[in-house]
Amino acid sequence: MSTTHPALRRAGLGAVLAAAAVLAAASVASAHVTVHPESYAKGATDGVLSFRVPDEEDTASTTKVQVFLPTDHPVLGVLVHPQDGWTAKVTTTKLKTPVRTDDGTITEAASEITWTGGRIGAGQYQDFDVAFGQLPDDIGQLTFKTLQTYSDGKTVRWIEEAAAGADEPENPAPVLKLTAAADDGAADTPAQGAAGTASTKSGTAQAGATDADDSTARGLGVAGLVVGVLGLAAAAFAVVRTRSTRP
Repeated sequence: MSTTHPALRRAGLGAVLAAAAVLAAASVASAHVTVHPESYAKGATDGVLSFRVPDEEDTASTTKVQVFLPTDHPVLGVLVHPQDGWTAKVTTTKLKTPVRTDDGTITEAASEITWTGGRIGAGQYQDFDVAFGQLPDDIGQLTFKTLQTYSDGKTVRWIEEAAAGADEPENPAPVLKLTAAADDGAADTPAQGAAGTASTKSGTAQAGATDADDSTARGLGVAGLVVGVLGLAAAAFAVVRTRSTRP
């Protein structure tokens, strides 16, 4: 009667667990609420932010989405794009520190946007587009804490902020990076191939294509990693099988 060497059994099991971990990580990463594009130039004007909300439940639909906008570094001139089946409500807040612009002093800004009335089914996602007049120019990133409510009453709080050098938290909040403008005119255009102006559909479509390309590249990278790990697992099991069948 033959036996399998303990070290080989551990190697095969480790490879399988590694493959499972990669698959689980890819699944979790794709379920986060995110903002697109991922970056804009500081002080950018007349742009569009798209909040992508995936439904990660097997049996429940998403019925309510709440996005909270920062007011210490406010986003000015917020306008909500109509979404079929959804009703949007924009809540404004008086600013502790008014913002001076070329058009005058701004004393109030949007602090929350709530979408209700629609449904995002299991395995689906919805993009909620928000146009803005101007982004702040005195900070490196904006965090948009988000609440996602399901038809079964469950609420997922996408509000956690990642610490510098730390791993991504379990429920990260959508983050928009604000980059330095390359020149005086760069503040009027999105950074790194971002979406165009709110009134230009072609600019928005181009940004969406960029996001899709990025997502495809990330998907291919994860798929390649998974294939490699599964190959390692298969090789390990082949060695185990060979050793176990020898007299």
